[in-house]
Amino acid sequence: MRRAVTYAVTLATAAALVTGCDTSGPEQAAPAPSAPAPAASAPLPESPPPEPPPSNPAPTTPAGKLRTGSKGPEVLALQQSLTKLGYWNGRADGTFGSLTQQAVFALQKAAGLTRDGVVGPKTRKALDEGVRPRARSDGGRVVEIDKKRQLLMLVDDGEVTQTFNTSTGSYERYETTGGGTAVAATPDGKFKVYRQIDGWRNAPLGMLWRPKYFNGGIAVHGATSVPPYPASHGCARLSISAMNHLWGGDEIPLRTRVWVY
Repeated sequence: MRRAVTYAVTLATAAALVTGCDTSGPEQAAPAPSAPAPAASAPLPESPPPEPPPSNPAPTTPAGKLRTGSKGPEVLALQQSLTKLGYWNGRADGTFGSLTQQAVFALQKAAGLTRDGVVGPKTRKALDEGVRPRARSDGGRVVEIDKKRQLLMLVDDGEVTQTFNTSTGSYERYETTGGGTAVAATPDGKFKVYRQIDGWRNAPLGMLWRPKYFNGGIAVHGATSVPPYPASHGCARLSISAMNHLWGGDEIPLRTRVWVY
């Protein structure tokens, strides 16, 4: 009994401290599933910014390794193999850019490797062995967010069909717009997408591209920076292009289940 009470108090305390990326709350912004929502304090840009340059722009790795800036048939084969395994990286074009780097991050995370975005012997082996993350859910379409590995997965009837590099809450304290402090956490639990905005959301803690909210002010959203480690205020960040892909294919419609663990 004492443990149950302690757990309840812990949850209540966490709820009081955790606010997520969008601290204004759903009552201050109506759902906008099919049109961009204007911001109250500033006009929204008509289109997202271009993908940021990859973290490691200069190809300085030893011969035989693939990384940002690499080009050619080997890169094309890499991209095609990543796509076949479900690591989304856009259209295969033979150029190792930011989207390929995001997919390599995801593969390395699934394989338990160093998250450097460089395709060396260990990453090649994981690719050749067909390493893919395993789902926890077993029925229907579920978005699974694995905080330990920093992966976001689309799961259909227990099978992972698409995998993305994501960056969730850093669990660091930050100052809120009201002058208090909160924890940048992404709470565990099972939720449903209840609100979405097809455009920029000028939230108190930053700009969110095409967010899909599933837990208060916490959403899956596009961002210009998606490092391979926890860095957000609580949301699950994806690349701008990945978010456009999810919207374009209606991959995460309203009421889609979301499981964070």
